[in-house]
Amino acid sequence: MKNAKLLTMVMILALAVTFSGCTRIPEAEKSAAKTAMDAAIAAEAPRYAHADFEAAMQLWDTSEAQVQEKKYKEAKRGYLAASAAFEKAEAAVAAGKKALVGEVNADELNAAIARLEADWENLQVLAKKLGAKLEKKKLWEADAKSFAEGLKAAKNMSAADPVSAKLKIDALRPFIDAYTAIFKQIEAAP
Repeated sequence: MKNAKLLTMVMILALAVTFSGCTRIPEAEKSAAKTAMDAAIAAEAPRYAHADFEAAMQLWDTSEAQVQEKKYKEAKRGYLAASAAFEKAEAAVAAGKKALVGEVNADELNAAIARLEADWENLQVLAKKLGAKLEKKKLWEADAKSFAEGLKAAKNMSAADPVSAKLKIDALRPFIDAYTAIFKQIEAAP
């Protein structure tokens, strides 16, 4: 009888320990997955490794739902899988950038930077020429400052990361085209 009570107590204690291990939110795994997600976002995985990033987000969302449903064991596995998937997405960014712009030739990149700089100088001359005719001068000044910073960043990264430099140059080109068209309209107006 004494052994039966002892055996029953041991079994109850073993079950309690077993179930208590499954009733805690997997904070460490969630934190690791969140860190991996943040790194993937910082590396621009949503843009350049979209499919991999979306797959990782689905794992994250499923894990979050499992935590709400108190399915902590499944959530733990899901966070571990999400963490690995976010790391995969981050690693795929470089390939995604190359696929977007192709191989970048250093000479072509330098020529594109030179053209952009020349167009920028011409645009600044045109802006000064218009002077008082510019109705939204503060907007132009803010945009011009942003453009100059972008151009400087593209030049600085051209040797170390030519793919990102090419993407930056491609993103700056519409600024030149749009303001050139606006300034020519202002210049042509009576």
